[in-house]
Amino acid sequence: MKKRRFFSAGATIGPTVLWLVLFVVIPLIYVIVISLMEKSTYGNVKYNLSGKGYVDATTWNNLKVFGASLWLSTKTTVVCLAVGYPFAWVIARANPRLKPFLVLLLMVPFWVNSIIRLYGWNILLRDQGVFNRLLMGVGLIQKPLVMMETKGAVLLGMVYDLLPFTVLPIYTSVEKLDHSLVEAARDLGATGPRAFRRVILPQTMPGVFAGSVQTFIPSLGLFYIADIMGGGTYSYIGNVIHNQFLGARNWPAGAALSVMLILLTLVMMRLYTKAGGNLEDMA
Repeated sequence: MKKRRFFSAGATIGPTVLWLVLFVVIPLIYVIVISLMEKSTYGNVKYNLSGKGYVDATTWNNLKVFGASLWLSTKTTVVCLAVGYPFAWVIARANPRLKPFLVLLLMVPFWVNSIIRLYGWNILLRDQGVFNRLLMGVGLIQKPLVMMETKGAVLLGMVYDLLPFTVLPIYTSVEKLDHSLVEAARDLGATGPRAFRRVILPQTMPGVFAGSVQTFIPSLGLFYIADIMGGGTYSYIGNVIHNQFLGARNWPAGAALSVMLILLTLVMMRLYTKAGGNLEDMA
C-alpha cells in the first residue's frame, strides 16, 4: 500500500520536479558557476575560480545603471497602480454579464507577442507617426513632437506591457471586498475618500502588494522595451546583462549581474511573504 502511494505521489509531482530541476535549478547553478569563473582572452570562459566577474559587475557605471533600473521599475509600479486600481474596480463592480468580456479584453494583449505590440506603439509615436500627423493636421503643432526614444516612451512601454499583472491581483481583492463594511462606514458619516482610505484600501492591500511585486520584479529585466521604445539610447540593468553576454562577451560579469538581480528578486519575494502574507491574514 505504501509503495503504491509512493509511486502515485511520484507520478503526480515527478514531472513538476523534473521540470524545475532541468529548467530552473540546473541553469541557475550554471549561471552561479559562470559568475565565479574568469573571462578568457577571446570571450570564452576560463574555468578558473575567480571573483573578477563581480568586480566587473560592480563598477560605478553599472551601479548607476542598477539605480536607474530600480527608479524606472518604481515609476512603472506606481503608474500601473494608479491606472490599474480604478480599472480593476470598474471590472469588479461591472454588471455580471459584462464582467467576463472586460476580463477578456484585459487578457487579449497576452495573445499577441509583446514585441509586436511595442512596434505598434512605435508606429503611433514616431516623428511621422499617427499621433504627430493627427496633431499637425488639426493645427495643434507645427512640427513633430519627439515622443519616441525618450524616457517617457520607455515608461509607457513598461506600463503597457505590465499593466495586466497589476490589474488581475487587485481585481481579485476587490471581488472579495466586504461591501457591508463600506456601507457601514458611509452610515457612520465617512466621506468617500475617508471610506476608501480606512475601509476599502486595507481590504484590498493584499492585491495591491501582489500586483506591485508582479510588476516591479519583471520590469527590471525587460531589456527589449528600452531597446524598442528608447531606441537604445538608455541602458538599464537588463540591457547591460544582455550586452555583457552578446556584446562585450564578458560572461562572468553578465552572470554576476544576473545573480545580483536574482538576489534582489528573492529579497522582494521575501518582503511579499512577510508583509503581503500578514496583510492577507488581516484582510
